[in-house]
Amino acid sequence: MNILLTGGTGFLGSKIIDSNLFKNLYYPTREEMDLTDMDSIKRCLMTNNIDVVIHCAALARMSRCQNDPDHAITNNIIGTSNLVVQIIEESRRAKKNYRFIHISTDAVYTGDVGNYNENSKTIPYNNYGWSKLGAECAVRLLPDHAIVRTTFFDEDKIIFKTSATDIYTSSIPVTDLVRSLHELVYSGFIGTINIGLERMSDFDRKIKYKPSIMKTTRSVIEKEAGISLPQDSSMNCGLWGKTRKS
Repeated sequence: MNILLTGGTGFLGSKIIDSNLFKNLYYPTREEMDLTDMDSIKRCLMTNNIDVVIHCAALARMSRCQNDPDHAITNNIIGTSNLVVQIIEESRRAKKNYRFIHISTDAVYTGDVGNYNENSKTIPYNNYGWSKLGAECAVRLLPDHAIVRTTFFDEDKIIFKTSATDIYTSSIPVTDLVRSLHELVYSGFIGTINIGLERMSDFDRKIKYKPSIMKTTRSVIEKEAGISLPQDSSMNCGLWGKTRKS
């Protein structure tokens, strides 16, 4: 299968490329395929005989989304919608379905009680979450889609000196997420799925990979970053476990 990867210059996209797990992987630059330009998307799909799309391209910086919502809408909602529209049109022309793997986020949940499953309420706590939820709505119009709600980190390069003891997530090392996405591409799963690890505080998870990391609190990070952060965005990932076994 020929796989189109969007966002190849981003953190997750670059890890997907470097993994060498995905054969026949095409990762165009923005100059080669601009998600705000319908014609460039159409040309890319028509000339590369694409079978699968892994959609990583997004404005993921929460502070930027919060302070520049129009940019979040353009990149995360309109860009994704443009890609979906062109896939629908190309599917009709070529008489084939595309498999579409969409990278979403745990930020679509409320972020207060944790243990969210795929059917939990989606009331995002910031603009980033709302923009990613809007993108999910477009992706759902495709017949063969998998929406991945996740959060991840670079286990080999944790740049922060401190981590919160009172922020809980299901964050997953990026190399584990890449392997999971490879499995998902070739699976028959259709729908929305949480991919992550067991509930744990950010500090307890990160100290395994960076023993020198120091403790801090959510309120301190919020004050320094100037944005609100979730108390508990952990997810129930039981569906992913069942999918892997099937």
